[in-house]
Amino acid sequence: MRVFRKAWGAWTRPTPRVRARRAAVVLGCVPGLLAVLALVVCVAGVDRKVVVPERPAAAPQSAVTHRAVRPVIVPRSRWLDARSTRAQPPARYDDHVVAVFVHHTDSPNAYECADVPRIIRSLYDGQTGVRRWDDIGYNFLVDRCGTIYEGRAGGVERAVTGAHTQGFNHGTAGIAAIGTFGAGTPVPRAMTEAIAALAAWKLGLSDVDPRATVRLVSSNDLSRYSAGTGAVLPTLAGHDAGFMTNCPGAALTSQLPHIRARAAHLQGR
Repeated sequence: MRVFRKAWGAWTRPTPRVRARRAAVVLGCVPGLLAVLALVVCVAGVDRKVVVPERPAAAPQSAVTHRAVRPVIVPRSRWLDARSTRAQPPARYDDHVVAVFVHHTDSPNAYECADVPRIIRSLYDGQTGVRRWDDIGYNFLVDRCGTIYEGRAGGVERAVTGAHTQGFNHGTAGIAAIGTFGAGTPVPRAMTEAIAALAAWKLGLSDVDPRATVRLVSSNDLSRYSAGTGAVLPTLAGHDAGFMTNCPGAALTSQLPHIRARAAHLQGR
């Protein structure tokens, strides 16, 4: 390439010595005499790095989340009678739901599914009345026909802090099977399928495997574990895993391995 410079109004060919000095300045990006062009090149390189974002790397296969389809969830407005609604503080939230606790409501099993809204309203009245809780404790309730109901207020998609497993309410969701499921009591298949579908969807929002375990820290001395104690529990556990109780009953507890496997399958695992 031919390079010229202007000197005293005339164009002349630069000497080899000048060309060498120019090359050294450009290559080193060092400002100085005759280095304006070199400085522009250096700054332009920095600007491109700042202004133009890099394309994010493709996520590795192991990072692909396992999400299940959200099941149909009946809103709480279907069972909460406006006349019985009590004043309650705003819902509290955690970052993620990393575990699900399964309960039974310890109520009669011989009910008509059309009567379930009244049953849930009675549970709500008992927990907010006699027990003076600010809302129903369970995040979700499932009836024997497999219908899923929204329980505690705050949004079914969000990690609402419930009041279902003393010591382990943070980062968990409570699913209550409506009925009593002691040893020898038949557990309707529609109910276990609904619990599996709900757990698969809820845990899938955080890419949690329903067959796995998680380390949770107790927040209450009345729990099965004293406050501050870490416990490794199933990500889909019975109430009795975190609290000294026979809930969710021997019959429903015996179904938990099947429910875990079914939930994992629904997540595509």
